[in-house]
Amino acid sequence: MLQELGQVKNTGKGFVVGGRADQIRVEVMPERLAGYSLSLQQVANTVKAANAESNVGAVEAGSTSFTVYSGAFLRTADSIKRLVVGTHNGAPIYMRDIANIVHGPEDAKQVSYYYTGPSFEGEHKANGDAAVTIAIAKKEDTNGVTVSRAILKKIEELKGRLIPDNVYVETTRDYGKTANDKVNELLAAMFEATVIVAILCLIGLGARAAFVVVTVIPVVIMLTIWWAMMVDYTVDRVSLFALIFSIGILVDDATVVVENIFRHWLVKGRTTIPDAVDAVREVGNPTILATFTIIAALLPMGWVSGLMGPYMRPIPVLGASAMFFSLIAAFVFTPWFALKVRPKLAALEAAEKREQRTHRIIGKFYRPLIMPLVENRKLGILFLVSVIGVTAATCLLFYPTQWVPVKMLPFDNKPEFSVIINMPEGTAMPVTANVAHELSEAVKTIPEVTAVQSFAGTAQPFNFNGMVRHYYLRSRPWEGDLLVLLKDKNERERGSHAIAVDARSILKPIADRLGAKIAVVEMPPGPPVLQTVVTEIHGPDEQTRHEVARKMTEFFEQSEGVVDVDNYMSEPSNYWRFEINVDKAARRGISVESINGTLAMAMGGYRLGDVKLASTIEPTFIVIQVPLATRSQVSQLSNLPVMSTAGHSVPLGELGDFVLQQEEPIIFHKDLRAIEYVVGEMEGRLGAPIYGMFNVEAFTDEYTTPDGVIMQGMPMNLIGPPSDDDKSGFEWTGEWTVTFETFRDMGIAFMAALVLIYGLIVYEFRDFAIAGLIMSPIPCTMIGIAPGHWIMGVEFTATSMIGMIALGGIIVRQSILIVEFVKIEVAKGRPVREAAVAGAEIRMRPIMITSLTLMAGAWAIIYDPIFTGMAVSLLFGAGVATLMAVLIIPLGCISLRKRFYMETAEGSAEMVLSPKYAEIEGEEVIEAAKEIEQEYKTPLWMRLYSGIFALFGWIFLILNSVFILLKMAVGTVLG
Repeated sequence: MLQELGQVKNTGKGFVVGGRADQIRVEVMPERLAGYSLSLQQVANTVKAANAESNVGAVEAGSTSFTVYSGAFLRTADSIKRLVVGTHNGAPIYMRDIANIVHGPEDAKQVSYYYTGPSFEGEHKANGDAAVTIAIAKKEDTNGVTVSRAILKKIEELKGRLIPDNVYVETTRDYGKTANDKVNELLAAMFEATVIVAILCLIGLGARAAFVVVTVIPVVIMLTIWWAMMVDYTVDRVSLFALIFSIGILVDDATVVVENIFRHWLVKGRTTIPDAVDAVREVGNPTILATFTIIAALLPMGWVSGLMGPYMRPIPVLGASAMFFSLIAAFVFTPWFALKVRPKLAALEAAEKREQRTHRIIGKFYRPLIMPLVENRKLGILFLVSVIGVTAATCLLFYPTQWVPVKMLPFDNKPEFSVIINMPEGTAMPVTANVAHELSEAVKTIPEVTAVQSFAGTAQPFNFNGMVRHYYLRSRPWEGDLLVLLKDKNERERGSHAIAVDARSILKPIADRLGAKIAVVEMPPGPPVLQTVVTEIHGPDEQTRHEVARKMTEFFEQSEGVVDVDNYMSEPSNYWRFEINVDKAARRGISVESINGTLAMAMGGYRLGDVKLASTIEPTFIVIQVPLATRSQVSQLSNLPVMSTAGHSVPLGELGDFVLQQEEPIIFHKDLRAIEYVVGEMEGRLGAPIYGMFNVEAFTDEYTTPDGVIMQGMPMNLIGPPSDDDKSGFEWTGEWTVTFETFRDMGIAFMAALVLIYGLIVYEFRDFAIAGLIMSPIPCTMIGIAPGHWIMGVEFTATSMIGMIALGGIIVRQSILIVEFVKIEVAKGRPVREAAVAGAEIRMRPIMITSLTLMAGAWAIIYDPIFTGMAVSLLFGAGVATLMAVLIIPLGCISLRKRFYMETAEGSAEMVLSPKYAEIEGEEVIEAAKEIEQEYKTPLWMRLYSGIFALFGWIFLILNSVFILLKMAVGTVLG
């Protein structure tokens, strides 16, 4: 099957796990060898000599040329039985006289069994049936979905032709299907986010304006996907999340532009091009600045180091790209399209009434909230202090209350998990297989389990997690594991993590009773590590390190939340060594090499060649050995005859002795320094390694090492090993290392983003104080983020941090819109106090629309296990920060009112900005409008460009809609 499946296009490396190779075993009986004065070397030489064929030349007879061959290859077990090894008393000694020759499977060195569970829906149920697993990878830069489908199709074709009727094939892992399901879920989420944003725009802007804004979404998404192709990013789960995350903010520019165009048309009572151009000009600078602040917030996250950097990099790259393309679309496509769908004057008048009614409603709620703070200085100061206090208080939710746990990434809802089994060193493989069987029988009773596959003496086909944890090296007799398969996540109520926790509680008592150590291993949602909690023990010598590691293992087991505790120290185990008496061997004329060769052939699996069968893919080897019953008792091997150079046979026992010795322990090194590992997993609400580390530290503080080191007061060594190995010490690694690197780099990225945003604002407004005012709502996002995580019961993760950083750039947009409005109004002669309140009131509608669209995009992904943290940060953070912005910014403008004027030499106040235009009155309005409209007429190339934009955008939107509807109607994954 492996050979056939390798013919499928774009398949990569494949291998087989389990099963036993076909071979011809020559099981020589030592007592018969001794009776006939033969040795294993003679038997081996006989087989090798008989299994040879050679071209000895050519001969010509008449007009014909013939090739001459000598000898023949062995083809069957019967042909080996007829071989003559020697003679005894003049009679030939055949191979069948001294050995049992069997054509069959090799001796079992590893086994694999298959069990079906309560949720199995296939035709053929299994209960510990022998199984062989074929693993197939895909080639790089190919679509795993199509490759996996082609493999499964090929398997169906092989049934009844290559696969017999009594052999059943089950798919235990299909990562092509997993990837396809994830992509389809995200496409549905993208469509859902688009629909919600469209509805919000429809409610907030009206039908025509909403139609213009929503059209921007497919246009920008299509451009972003094109850009992803240019920079060699594949469309995967993370890149799709970047697009979904962008949907909520990429309409902001278009919303602001369209809203201001329609507002200008409402105020002036006409829908001319100059008015539209003037409306775009009015919000042009703040829109550009606000967009670049979001890009400045996102881009520094692209420099996160470690394994997490490449994993999350599509979010800042594609998110920033989408924002840039949304800015271009807002200035190129949106005004043109708005003019194409401009309303009639009657519609404008109706819209003006709705606008006035909206402003009255906003003022009815907003002015009673803001005016007491404006008019009462003490109340305003109290509000400021309260905001600062509440912001600081929200940090207490992280520590010390721990109401909001912090974690690298939450557990995803996967279709499988594994159980790693470690028996004491030296345990025989059948014992390990029996333990795996009992554990399989227990775990398959869980209702959500569809099947269980057990392995003993070998490892299941490894994935990325198994590669990092070196599971593919687990091939010793005392090592095994289980692959537990679950029903589709849409068909079960519990997530895979909850099921894995349940499985651990079921399996742990059984494993303890059988003397095994187990670890329930879930597929990591992000970059894998050696294990969740890992400590590396340093020390001056091996004995000290072992003692500290054993003590640390005890501390792990006693610590709350730490489970599946183990260490990498090998337990005492014995092995047999045949110690050769070199003097005796030399006197008998027997070399050490001859003795070693005899033992190698006796112990099993010694290959003498292969039989030549037609059309075989794998060779059938001829192996020589003594029966298992004999070689399992090394004392009986003492009777094996060894042939001397003089032709006399000497029993092996006269040339040395079998001695039982203890295995030497494994020594691990890291950076050339000897260490010991103690590992564990985390369970419970506080699942991050830092909580387990603190719990372990509570025990280590009371511990003094054998070399006299008092652990209390020692640094935790969170980011590096002890300075030297002269004294005992330890370093925390595992998931903590990735967590620390990620949050450290994201913190630096956040600081860099704030500096970039501040620099952009200062460059635009030429005022350091106003720039600080505009950024003041950023800390207020924490008022929503921390309680939001607590309310939703989710952990603050790396994706939460991404949302928080992005929100810092997004929330600045709202401040910029208000401050820019205040500057314009003050330039017209309006007092700062009135302009500040009016600015927030008038800009409230676009601010609320942009905030709600952002929150809508976040809502579409809030139930995804990995990105729920980012969704909560955007959802709750944007809601609270928007409320804070419309209160803080007007109050700040009033406090900095002198910044909106400049003092002349005479000491009088003069406006910073002069009026940009004068009102046109009377009959000159129409003529002036026509002249300006001709001046600002859109060039033909720009109209064609914008038209192509719209065409492709709508094609994308229609195709996406058709795809979703077909999938929902037919229930078939279209890929």
